Amino acid sequence: MLEIKNLKKNYGKTEALINFNYTFENGIYGLLGANGAGKSTLMNLITDNIKRTSGSILYCKEDILKMGGSFRKLVGYMPQQQGFYEHFSARTFLYYIAELKGIRKKDAKLQIENLLQVVNLSKAADKKIGGFSGGMKQRILLAQALLGNPEILLLDEPTAGLDPKERVNFRKYVEGLSVNKIILISTHVVSDVENIADRIIIMKKGEIAADGSPAGLIDAVCGSNLEDVYMHYFSETS
Repeated sequence: MLEIKNLKKNYGKTEALINFNYTFENGIYGLLGANGAGKSTLMNLITDNIKRTSGSILYCKEDILKMGGSFRKLVGYMPQQQGFYEHFSARTFLYYIAELKGIRKKDAKLQIENLLQVVNLSKAADKKIGGFSGGMKQRILLAQALLGNPEILLLDEPTAGLDPKERVNFRKYVEGLSVNKIILISTHVVSDVENIADRIIIMKKGEIAADGSPAGLIDAVCGSNLEDVYMHYFSETS
């Protein structure tokens, strides 16, 4: 259980996250919102990549700041920005991340070969990442997030650059992971979460504008699909 209590983040006078409260349990959560809604800020606070202004984040009743490295080992994070060692091959990059995560080399080898197959990069495993397409870079980012079999998986705009077939494969794979994990998918692409998310959190200007099951949110706005929900909250007149 991941509990977030009165979480707040300011950048100077700008309030990026305002008294965010939520309890996450195993399952898939879709974070929907326009740019600047606070989605990436929330993920960066959970991963402790940025410092919170106030509030607390608890995992199994313990503050993640006190847990330190033991908490970070439980988290897999796929950031929105593609930051790589461009001269690394895909395989070398994954071994590097595995070492940072403290995964034993024997275990890392098995995981890496499996994940390269999962993200359809086995044939390109020894090619330099600098020559990869945007979609290939997204797939290697997903693979590194899955190293170590994390209990919490944070995916920030995970399907950016993927073609339609890869998007479908991504959704199927993530759906199969959700039994024993807390998975947060931050996106503005409604189709990424409409059919796989257990809950949808609509974020707007650093706050939760709505929260519920996809069906419940659709009913609440008298819509026919989740796209109608998104437009309800993010149309120019909303």
